[in-house]
Amino acid sequence: MGLLDLMANMAKYIPSVEKPKRRPSLYERLLWTALALIVYIVMANTPLYGISMTGQGPRLLLVEIIFASRRGTLMELGIGPIVTAGLIMQILVGAKLINLDLSKPEDRRKFTAAQKTFAILLAAFEASMFALACRYWSLTGPNPFLYCSATVTQRVLVAVQLFLATYIVILLDEMIQKGWGIGSGVSLFILAGVSQRILWSLFSPITVDGEPIGFIPYLAVAISTGRLDRIIIRPAGRGDLVGLIVTLAIIFVLVYLQGMRVEIPITSPRLRSIKTKIPLQFLYVANIPVLLVGILYSDILVFASLLRTYVGAGGIADFLATYKDNRLVGGLAYYLSPPGGLLYTLIDPIKAIVYALSVIGLSILFGLMWVEVAGLNASAQAEQLVKSGLEIPGIRRNPKILERLLAKYITPLTILSSIIVALVAVTADLLGAYGTGMGLLLAVGIVQQYYTMIAYERSLEAYPALKRLIGE
Repeated sequence: MGLLDLMANMAKYIPSVEKPKRRPSLYERLLWTALALIVYIVMANTPLYGISMTGQGPRLLLVEIIFASRRGTLMELGIGPIVTAGLIMQILVGAKLINLDLSKPEDRRKFTAAQKTFAILLAAFEASMFALACRYWSLTGPNPFLYCSATVTQRVLVAVQLFLATYIVILLDEMIQKGWGIGSGVSLFILAGVSQRILWSLFSPITVDGEPIGFIPYLAVAISTGRLDRIIIRPAGRGDLVGLIVTLAIIFVLVYLQGMRVEIPITSPRLRSIKTKIPLQFLYVANIPVLLVGILYSDILVFASLLRTYVGAGGIADFLATYKDNRLVGGLAYYLSPPGGLLYTLIDPIKAIVYALSVIGLSILFGLMWVEVAGLNASAQAEQLVKSGLEIPGIRRNPKILERLLAKYITPLTILSSIIVALVAVTADLLGAYGTGMGLLLAVGIVQQYYTMIAYERSLEAYPALKRLIGE
């Protein structure tokens, strides 16, 4: 028995959510989805019991956006274990290091079970490391294992809270994906996290240095004091006019770009009179490259934070992360974190340039990699076209010839779309868009997915004959 089979078998003994015996109505599924969202929001605003937030390390906004987490709460780990486990498993399958055919139900079941076990193991490991690293307490010496202000009982209690909360998130995601809700819990929680950030930047009345964080409350204060010039640019984390304009512009651009298509004419050899087109999305890889960059950067930032605690000052620890006034101010982690707004972009243009170039370069690399791993390359598309009995007018039904023709569309689309989504994300980060550039990319894509899914469900309920036609 291999490791994959062992992990799949372990999932049988882990409590899970059963599929509904009958297909719930749209409103029932919306209700369960809303219930899962409420549970997540409650946990994201429930502080961990037994912690002191004078502990080590900065608050990593990028990590919180990508992993739908919030420091110091039950959602400290967020969807990190789920996303990381899924990404690693997908790459291993796509690279043929794991011999599974996800088009077969049995292999897909084994993959899902093993991924769940892997996510739970990652959750247990991360929860233990966060507690052992003395993340939530102050250090009384150089070694976080031995010189932590917290007792052993406190650290065990925090680790258990983190693990149980993450396990609940795994069950919520499983519940939604098995048909009780709509979409996936991962997407839902990311959307909730980004939405909260945007609303916080717009309406938060909480004051810092005597100024409200939210743009609307600050605008009211600026009008009453006659200092409207100060609403244009503000420090990172506080809503300003530039950030609001950029946020609205980015949303409009993303909606427009995601509606664009590149069409390839095709026909059937038996029905020559009937012609149609294959619509390829202009953003062929969607937001996947930026999402993968965000996951990579988030893991690096978390690793840098823990390494700084364990290793202390000097050597690689200083290279990866240097802290001052509870902020990232140097090292690799500093240059991989978003600038946070126009003000900080102008203060440190070198960081902005390094961050922009690294995101764009890695997005192209991840875009090309994902097309190969996900079976979206020219070879896979040509093979699928031949199997479906379709052909391109004037081109012989030879997979190699079709592959060369499709490559003229797919390869440039992959590179161009990777550059475009990276530029959108980087521009939003450099100018201080609400919710960060990566957050906006993910949120807009998720909203459009939910709109499509809800429209599909409503069509099935309005026309029951469609269910029999499509085998629902």
